[in-house]
Amino acid sequence: MDRKKVTIDGNEAAAYVAYNTNEVIAIYPITPSSNMGEWCDAWAAVNKKNIWGMIPSVSVLQSEGGASGSVHGALQTGALTTTFTASQGLLLMIPNMYKIAGELTSTVFHVSARSIAAAALSIFGDHSDVMATRATGFALLSSNSVQEVMDFALIAQAATLEARIPFIHFFDGFRTSHEVMKIEEFTKDDMKAMMSDDLIIAHRNRALTPDRPVMRGTAQNPDVYFQGRETVNPFYIACPAIVQKQMDKFAKLTGRQYNLFDYVGAPDAERIIIMMGSGSEAAEETVNYLVSKGEKVGLLKVRLYRPFSLDYFMKALPKTIKSIAVLDRTKEPGSGGEPLYLDVVNAISEKYMAGELQFAYPKIVGGRYGLSSKEFTPAMVKSVYDNLSNEKPKAHFTVGIIEDVTHSSLDFDATFSVEAPETFRGKFYGLGADGTVGANKNSIKIIGEGTDYFAQGYFVYDSKKSGSTTVSHLRFGPKEIKSTYLINKPRFVACHQQFFLEQMDMLKDASEGGTFLLNTKIDKEHVWDTLPEKVQKDLIDKKMKFYIIDAYKVGEATGMGARINTIMQTCFFAISEIFPQATAISMIKDSIKKTYGAKGDKIVQMNFDAVDQTVANLFEVTVPKNVTSKLQLQPPVSGNAPDFVLDVTAKIIAGEGDLLPVSKMPIDGTFPLTTTRWEKRNIALEVPVWDMETCIQCNKCVIVCPHATIRAKIYEEKDLKGAPPTFKYTKFRSKDYGEDLYYSLQVAVEDCTGCEICVDVCPAKNKKETKLKAINMAEQLPIREQERANWDFFFNIPELDRRKVAVSKIKDSQFLQPLFEFSGACAGCGETPYVKLVSQLYGDRAVIANATGCSSIYGGNLPTTPWAANSEGRGPAWSNSLFEDNAEFGYGFRLAIDNHNNQAKELLAGLASEIGADLVDAIINAKQNDESDIYDQRERVDALKKKLDDMLKSANGKASEIKHLASLADYLVKKSVWIMGGDGWAYDIGYGGLDHVIASGKNVNILVLDTEVYSNTGGQCSKATPRAAVAKFAAAGKQSAKKDLGLMAMNYGNVYVAKIAMGANDQHTLRVILEAEAYDGPSLIIAYSHCIAHGINMGTAMQNQKAAVDSGHWPLFRYHPDLEAEGKNPFRLDSKGLKIPLKDYVYMETRYKMLTKSHPTEAAVMIKEAQQDIIRRWKEYERLAAYVPEKSEK
Repeated sequence: MDRKKVTIDGNEAAAYVAYNTNEVIAIYPITPSSNMGEWCDAWAAVNKKNIWGMIPSVSVLQSEGGASGSVHGALQTGALTTTFTASQGLLLMIPNMYKIAGELTSTVFHVSARSIAAAALSIFGDHSDVMATRATGFALLSSNSVQEVMDFALIAQAATLEARIPFIHFFDGFRTSHEVMKIEEFTKDDMKAMMSDDLIIAHRNRALTPDRPVMRGTAQNPDVYFQGRETVNPFYIACPAIVQKQMDKFAKLTGRQYNLFDYVGAPDAERIIIMMGSGSEAAEETVNYLVSKGEKVGLLKVRLYRPFSLDYFMKALPKTIKSIAVLDRTKEPGSGGEPLYLDVVNAISEKYMAGELQFAYPKIVGGRYGLSSKEFTPAMVKSVYDNLSNEKPKAHFTVGIIEDVTHSSLDFDATFSVEAPETFRGKFYGLGADGTVGANKNSIKIIGEGTDYFAQGYFVYDSKKSGSTTVSHLRFGPKEIKSTYLINKPRFVACHQQFFLEQMDMLKDASEGGTFLLNTKIDKEHVWDTLPEKVQKDLIDKKMKFYIIDAYKVGEATGMGARINTIMQTCFFAISEIFPQATAISMIKDSIKKTYGAKGDKIVQMNFDAVDQTVANLFEVTVPKNVTSKLQLQPPVSGNAPDFVLDVTAKIIAGEGDLLPVSKMPIDGTFPLTTTRWEKRNIALEVPVWDMETCIQCNKCVIVCPHATIRAKIYEEKDLKGAPPTFKYTKFRSKDYGEDLYYSLQVAVEDCTGCEICVDVCPAKNKKETKLKAINMAEQLPIREQERANWDFFFNIPELDRRKVAVSKIKDSQFLQPLFEFSGACAGCGETPYVKLVSQLYGDRAVIANATGCSSIYGGNLPTTPWAANSEGRGPAWSNSLFEDNAEFGYGFRLAIDNHNNQAKELLAGLASEIGADLVDAIINAKQNDESDIYDQRERVDALKKKLDDMLKSANGKASEIKHLASLADYLVKKSVWIMGGDGWAYDIGYGGLDHVIASGKNVNILVLDTEVYSNTGGQCSKATPRAAVAKFAAAGKQSAKKDLGLMAMNYGNVYVAKIAMGANDQHTLRVILEAEAYDGPSLIIAYSHCIAHGINMGTAMQNQKAAVDSGHWPLFRYHPDLEAEGKNPFRLDSKGLKIPLKDYVYMETRYKMLTKSHPTEAAVMIKEAQQDIIRRWKEYERLAAYVPEKSEK
């Protein structure tokens, strides 16, 4: 049969089969598996039918635990049911997995295997999560490639129905889940042929139904539980043969034969590797190369890992083996070896003991590789085989890292390569959110589906938000591609942002005779002289072709702005000549229609215009014979950085993290603060420039700056000594802090992301030129050097004494130093201004629990961290536990801090006679309500610690008490506990914990950064998503109203609750944060946080915030329990009424407008319902605001 060829990634391949062969799908987002659920939801939204002509029920749950519970319930009532997950999400499913397996229930969970958070979180792939499920009773089936993902998804579905054993079908997160490959797609008839009607009906007949009532889930006692557990043995014994039977059936259908264990290599191999997952593809590629050179090596690919069949395993091994290396993509600390290794040793030992081993007992060693998607290359494969050649091979080795602590690592020759010369290899360097990755995904699809070539695309991005570097790796050619590793000898290199050339040596590994494409604003006559010396040298020495385009010029002319993806994609096709130019342009436009059609005709047309104008602006530059440049690559950090930054952080920034030895890494995941200060990313093409003549010194630009790159200071004239010639300053207009003070507004241009939000909010107009304000955008490069000197000088101007600052005023509060700076958040981020403000007000005494999500990634993602310490060494102590337990995590902070405080006071009282009653009384009874109070208490505690040091010298039997008090003394100064996270945490997965914590009455401050979607995983629907909004997992629009978290919290009566929106009322935002922290009890602040996922102009997003408030979608209010004790209404409705219709707000945003294109009838109905939601809630708030408390009788 001639089946359709498609170019898709592993997630789509799994989702395609899962959707077509199931009736119920329960989903919850987690990277890197979310896309599987997104595909299923999108297909259901357009009424796509499965192989039985039905539309599967696709439901979003509040957590992975909820998803697995729903799966369990649907299975128990007879539906074919599936789910998708990874990492911590899979761990949350384990309790239900034991139940599902124990009840012999047929299902397949599709898992994009990912690292488990230990000392650090990683979103990237290995087998840690899957290995944690070995004891559940689920079968484990491993796919190595995108084609295998589609194939094994179907084989698993067929096998689980016959075996009655539930399956985890897993494949490597990112390396396979996000790798785009050209594969063969099943027809619906193919899938039907594998799915037995009789077995489906048998599954359905086991359903719980009152028509045939039975009960399951009983409680058992010691007399029979054990026996019950053993009843399933025959099913696990039979399972391997059933899977092989289905594999054989599949082979007859498609021609692709799989076995439980597939061997490749020399038939007389003496050295073999045993492994599973995507690394097997690179290993197979290497084996084929080595065998062609006469090496006796082989590879055994494990397909069915659980149940592990000894007989099938032994049958697959060549009888000539002398040594075996078993590779595991996981780590189990304290174990005698990793899981697959132990299974192999056990299998061979059992056969040896039974006298059934058909060869001499081989040497067996185990090793770890590829954790967190660490590269696994042919060079590393060869080093494993070389190790097996040794008389005493290194056991329990690692490969791919420098392990210099216990010296477990194998050396390898990084230059060793086995790639076919016919294969095209291209690398494309882009900036997160500039569209480079999306364009290259489309390019590889166009090539894969428009030619007979094999095609592969893989995309490297760290877990930072938009603004980080992305590298797209594209391969295509006449030979099958098994290179599951990054390209290291590209024939085509594209640099989509010229400033990258200062930061990375991107042509160092380019092939001779290759091609270099550069996006630059410099014309072809002058561009050569702007290139760094190393780039010029590489272009000359490697005889490369050189092309340029000013993609920004084309983008501006066509309305694309910084989204240069379509322009650069067109350049690639024009240069590479894979297709005739007219054909290529036609194919690109077809791709644009598919990609952007749902976003409206205007966006499609802008992309069309960009394609049409690109070729005329693409130029080849003749490469001169001589190097003329003196420009050098910029060092990753400046030379005066701290040692840790120089030794560790700088290496990671420079892209050399793979070369860091184990000895340089913190042993327990503890990292220093204040490291973003040294990472000068220079990603903004334009930056704000201060016009001090127009400025009214309101500091509004400072408070809204998402990255703390705009700062204001006031200072004395003497502090201007040594100022650079271009440093700007003016007289401070207010006399609140004294006479003759100076004011400066300074921008850290190398840290700025160029979002323009500061310009949008600036209220001061230039009277001479009305289009200008007190802060205006200008090109960064010409002013970079001078502003670097200006920033360094500005930064060293003394900070204003915190005790003097009128923190309740916007202008004054912004003289406080932010202790959250230069984060990796998106340009124009709506969350970070709130986080930064908290750091300014309370950072020097804050302990922060941060839920996993955007805020934990931009707040704690390597190489640098934005949380910072002040000049006294004080700053926020920050930690991330998990997604689901953040409220409880922060609650634990409060419990411990209160305990430490109480214990310190008891010890203090017990040592009062030695310390001095006056000091003890002053410390214990100190008020700590404002900055002056805190300062005074710190002074007293410093005096106490000095006293304790003196006392310890003559302890007189109380040394233990003195030491303990010294260790606890700092807890006598007030600590501010903050619990931060997004709406996915607070409204959904963590709501139960949040609810419990606010009910506890403990003094914690909860800041919910509400973007109304799961921003970190790509913008999926949460219970915070409003009605009529389109989000992932809500492709046909959210059909229910937004959950009112604030109203629910107010029901307790003892929780301070407020809703804020900085873009609508910044003074209200400041007041709420001050009131919440001052309240001696739990506080809940819900902050409107615009997001790039909303489909808005991030530079004007504060206008969206204002419109959200004016429409009533986001009413501003405060609920202060203390007011009731004063006989006042605790509820204050701070919004001033419904000023605009809801549609005037929502149709500013693509997330709402999309629905009018995809589902216009439903959109019209939903917007009316959403308006009614607003009116109904507003009336409820008005009722609360009108409440008059009864005066208590005295």
